[in-house]
Amino acid sequence: MQPRLWLLVAVTVTVAVKKLAALQGSSHHQQTPSSLVLQTNQEATMDCEVKGPLNNVRIYWLRQRQAPGKDSYYEFLVSEDLNKNTAYGKNVTPGTLTLSWSSRGTTRFILSLKHTKPEDSGVYFCMTMGSPELNFGTGTSLSVVDVLPTTAQPTKKTTPKKKKCQPPSPGTQKGLRCGLITLSLLVGGALLLLLSLAVAVHLYCLRRRARLRFIKQFYR
Repeated sequence: MQPRLWLLVAVTVTVAVKKLAALQGSSHHQQTPSSLVLQTNQEATMDCEVKGPLNNVRIYWLRQRQAPGKDSYYEFLVSEDLNKNTAYGKNVTPGTLTLSWSSRGTTRFILSLKHTKPEDSGVYFCMTMGSPELNFGTGTSLSVVDVLPTTAQPTKKTTPKKKKCQPPSPGTQKGLRCGLITLSLLVGGALLLLLSLAVAVHLYCLRRRARLRFIKQFYR
């Protein structure tokens, strides 16, 4: 193990965050995602984007279990260089953490935690050593729970559907046309009957008047 790594292990286990912050440089490595909420036994994956020259670069991953304060500290987890030389922290079981990297314009170092447990919760930081400062990542907050929280979905307001007036179908139009013709024929027949009845009544009245005149003339 390199002398720098031994020095880092000793510092990260025993030195508080406040002392480490005094060594932290002005540049930050971009980490994604910024937060993760997982269920127990799920796998957590986080990236650290490192820019600039990568000659003899070695990536370190640290975990901060407590909120920042005078009693909080960085716990060393694992480190690796570009030649796959890996070193694990004191309480880390090899195989539970895996490291990989890819280079497409910028170099991305990837940390994967398998079979996560609630005690894996914390804020994870990547780090590289500068001269003399330490360059930290922006951090990834990991929360591992037995049951994922559920969010109540807002109730959707149902709007009544407007009834659309549909045009009558061709069959309906044909039936309506036939019904109008039949109705007009019935009305015409009724009018003819009324006219015939009126003519018959008028002729009856004329005949009666003529008969009455004839009887009056006969009795004179």
